[in-house]
Amino acid sequence: MNILPEFRTLRPASIADAVIALAAEGAVALGAGTDLLPNLRRGLGEPSAVVDLTGIEGLREFAPLPDGGLRIGAGVTLEAIAENDLVLKTWPALAQAAQAVAGPTHRAAATLGGNLCQDTRCTFYNQSQWWRASNGFCLKYQGEKCHVVPKSDRCYATYHGDVAPVLMVLDARAEIVGPAGKRSVPMAAFFREVGSDHLTLHPGELLAAVEIPSVAGWTAAYTKVRIRDAIDFPLAGVAVALRREGDRIAGLRVAITGSNSAPLLVPTESLVGGQWNEAAAESLVQLVRKTSNVLKTTLTGVKYRRRVLLAVARQTVETLWNQG
Repeated sequence: MNILPEFRTLRPASIADAVIALAAEGAVALGAGTDLLPNLRRGLGEPSAVVDLTGIEGLREFAPLPDGGLRIGAGVTLEAIAENDLVLKTWPALAQAAQAVAGPTHRAAATLGGNLCQDTRCTFYNQSQWWRASNGFCLKYQGEKCHVVPKSDRCYATYHGDVAPVLMVLDARAEIVGPAGKRSVPMAAFFREVGSDHLTLHPGELLAAVEIPSVAGWTAAYTKVRIRDAIDFPLAGVAVALRREGDRIAGLRVAITGSNSAPLLVPTESLVGGQWNEAAAESLVQLVRKTSNVLKTTLTGVKYRRRVLLAVARQTVETLWNQG
């Protein structure tokens, strides 16, 4: 029977206190725990302290910005994001992505920060302690090699978050607070493509909020492919933001999830200024193919996941284009 390891639980009342607590060696942040606690029960991690952030009022707020944007605290639940009137009216793709996460009871507890900072996943990693011990530990935790790419010196566990790619195409920024103060980075820079170390947070830092600018003139959407209509992580996910002026692509951002060790922006600059036609669609498919790195990190076949990713990328842009 798997049980939680022993650790201290700290419940700071302010962001400043949380930063101090997280600076201690072995301390980890806790939102709702829908990702962290199952991992700990599987023997994935032995934190010295779990820092419960749910008591910090400043992390649970929506705040309109002077430029027409919106600041969302990292402690806001996914349910609240999916049901917020301003989000539904101005950034419906974000509500769409939040609504696509797990199931209703998960979304009622799970937070924006927790979803963005969720651990990467792999069929060789997300197993019980006895299974991993009998099959040999992996590079991500307690082992010395990656079972997906055995000769590699890095981990290829995959990121499966739904919200991150949407925030990327909406040009959102992450507000990070730590011992050195506050810093703001583009959402894409919040991640690195290394499965065992996929967040760019420094020791003691925490994600405090996300700021989304005004998206006047843009339309956006998120498409998620999974086995079941609820609960499951994306086998492939594509977020698209499009700005159309007549028959010309005035702006195009595409981000993918479920394929790599981080959510990634696809370099679509070459398509901007042209028309959306068969040639542009094929160019997009090839750009997504080059950006993605679908490997055997889930129980679903690699070829299927790759084909689905390419198809939904094209389909999502096509849908937004036809909407005008």
